[in-house]
Amino acid sequence: MRTAVVVGTGLIGTSAALALTARGLTVHLEDADPDAARTAESLGAGITDPVDGPVDLAIIAVPPALVGKVLADCQRRNLAHWYTDVASVKAGPGSEVAELGCDTVHYIGSHPMAGRERSGPLAARADIFEGRPWVLTPTADTDTETLNAALELVALCGAVPIVMDAAEHDRAVALVSHAPQLVSSLVAARLENADETAIRLSGQGVRDVTRIAASNPGMWVDILSANAGAVADVLEGVARDLGETVTALRAMQADEEGERRVGAAGIEAVMRRGNTGQARIPGKHGAPPTRYETLAVVLGDQPGELGRLFGEVGEAGVNIEDVVIEHSTGQQVGFVQLSVAPTAVKRLTKALRASGWSVRD
Repeated sequence: MRTAVVVGTGLIGTSAALALTARGLTVHLEDADPDAARTAESLGAGITDPVDGPVDLAIIAVPPALVGKVLADCQRRNLAHWYTDVASVKAGPGSEVAELGCDTVHYIGSHPMAGRERSGPLAARADIFEGRPWVLTPTADTDTETLNAALELVALCGAVPIVMDAAEHDRAVALVSHAPQLVSSLVAARLENADETAIRLSGQGVRDVTRIAASNPGMWVDILSANAGAVADVLEGVARDLGETVTALRAMQADEEGERRVGAAGIEAVMRRGNTGQARIPGKHGAPPTRYETLAVVLGDQPGELGRLFGEVGEAGVNIEDVVIEHSTGQQVGFVQLSVAPTAVKRLTKALRASGWSVRD
């Protein structure tokens, strides 16, 4: 593959263009908003020059509801030899593509499982797909060359290809992406009119749960409208669990000891189910989850402190598996939580304390 065109220069489209340009491809950029395309061009994502003859691959990076119409227009213009879209819902757009009479031999649906809570070309990153799953949804019509072109796209972007049925994909993302987005927003909405004193107590837990609540509502309305049924099915299950949890909490307030025990058992049961579910989430590089130990290091709010800490961890011969920075409200310090292999905890703690770091294990 030597040439491509990206139609839609938002976060995902521009990120794909940046990744392909970095690998030496000539990438043309199109967008209904010329300013967005020019912004992506200024970032080095490609060129806004019109396509002269068909390119190798057209990447359609538009909301799910627009995929069919945009694909039909691209094919009428003979824009590329092969076509894919990167919308986050697959069954609906796939049906519309067929209804519009598009060429489905040279088209394959796809969805990179990557994103950010920010949107638009300025939020794009060339490495956003690195190591992330990228779902491909071929149909019976999709020919081998089209599938190979999509696989090459995934490889050039550093992602991991996963082939799925479109409807299966939509049910899966409803569970692991779309419903969590709404739950995060629902929790964050409780903070809208909360007392300022309560807000000032916010710690890492509420930050983690509400991080994606900063996402663009308009973009998510487009996504959720294309997968509303599957998301509603997931949230119905969540609603049942919430109802039972509220009942259990009320029971824990009861005067009768037996009721309190029943309530406590209900809370413990749902939290244990949560433990089991969380433990199933793949770990580093998609491997089975690994249990790491966490060290909390007090970090001053001065330039270069984080780099110095990482450097001394490296000098100790320890690999950082994950890192979380927790800020201290109203203080000029924070805590860096370093996740490391259990066998490295004692050695790293000793080395950091010897260098003057305050370590809380």
